[in-house]
Amino acid sequence: MIAKLRRLGKFLVDTVEVYIPFVAFVSLFLVFILGIFFRYFLKPLTWTLELSLICFIWTALLGGIYAKRDNSHVVFTLVYDAVKPLTQTWMRIVGNSLLVIAFSIGLVPSWKYVLFMGYKKSNVLKIPMDLVFLPFVIFLVFMIARYLIDIVRDVQSLRKGESV
Repeated sequence: MIAKLRRLGKFLVDTVEVYIPFVAFVSLFLVFILGIFFRYFLKPLTWTLELSLICFIWTALLGGIYAKRDNSHVVFTLVYDAVKPLTQTWMRIVGNSLLVIAFSIGLVPSWKYVLFMGYKKSNVLKIPMDLVFLPFVIFLVFMIARYLIDIVRDVQSLRKGESV
């Protein structure tokens, strides 16, 4: 039973972090190419710009979650690399804690704004704007969870004395 729940959880996380951004990016690319074709060879389409912007928002935010999972964000580690492993662990704990605090502070106001935008629809496609901005809330929730996991791992490594 626990194995099935883990597989379901992994599938749901993969859906948010991999599959949805992939579909959004492919849609973004195809719609962008379609818009260029129609602009230069036929009559320009108005909906392609709007849909490509929405797909970009979904791709960038949900793709950013995967980048955190994969630890492939760009980082500047000049000072970090110059210190001892124990100091590096403490730097990670403090930095990740600050990010958790900042993202947590922004979570409720962002959620309220997304709900507030539910009354408005996009100009051309009439897509509800709460659906457009929802990935930001998802981004905040997933990033808070990922950074908390990193903090717990670092604290556990400090208790075991692995960082020294």
